[in-house]
Amino acid sequence: MGFVETFLNWDVMVRVLPMLMRGIGNTIMLAVTVLIFGSILGVLLAIVRLYAPKPFNWMAVAWIDVFRAMPIPVLLILIYFALPYASVLLSPFLSVCFALIFVFSSFTAEVVRAGIQAIPKGQTEAAEALGVPFPVTIWKVILPQAMRIAIPPHTSNSVAIAKDTSLASLVAMPDLLKQAYDAQALTANPTPLIVAAAMYLIVLLPFVRLVSILENRYRRAER
Repeated sequence: MGFVETFLNWDVMVRVLPMLMRGIGNTIMLAVTVLIFGSILGVLLAIVRLYAPKPFNWMAVAWIDVFRAMPIPVLLILIYFALPYASVLLSPFLSVCFALIFVFSSFTAEVVRAGIQAIPKGQTEAAEALGVPFPVTIWKVILPQAMRIAIPPHTSNSVAIAKDTSLASLVAMPDLLKQAYDAQALTANPTPLIVAAAMYLIVLLPFVRLVSILENRYRRAER
């Protein structure tokens, strides 16, 4: 067979497209869940690390350091295969969610922390002088400015963690990559993997460009 029949076989594409569409749907659902809950947890961790009493501060630092250092496949295998020995049974979807949320939240926390520390302390002191409650100061004064600074690196981390959803195949979750592997086995043809790669590109390329746009916009705002 030639190159086209091997890697771009139209008949195979048509046969496996329903499988791959189910896979990309699961991948998008997983990515959205991880991005939402990982971002929220990351912001909370950053606030705890900067403003909480020392015991809580130490716990936040430990969380951030451990999950930034832990390889995602190792963490995923621990959650999915080790927790059942402690009578904790999680579905493949929840196992991948927890693993990616833990890792993503740790990177988000560091990005948000850097954004908060870039804000002049005078703004916090001014809010205190005006009698503004600390939670209101964080919510309405500090976080809006910090997130503007953090958006470009946070978006870049979001793209990276969205690509890491492909690791869901390690625990047999029917994401796009797992469906592509199954389709390849059924058809004895690598075309499904090429189609899956194209789907990843279609979904993620706009976000990659968004990172560049946000970085350029932030640089212009600084000038």
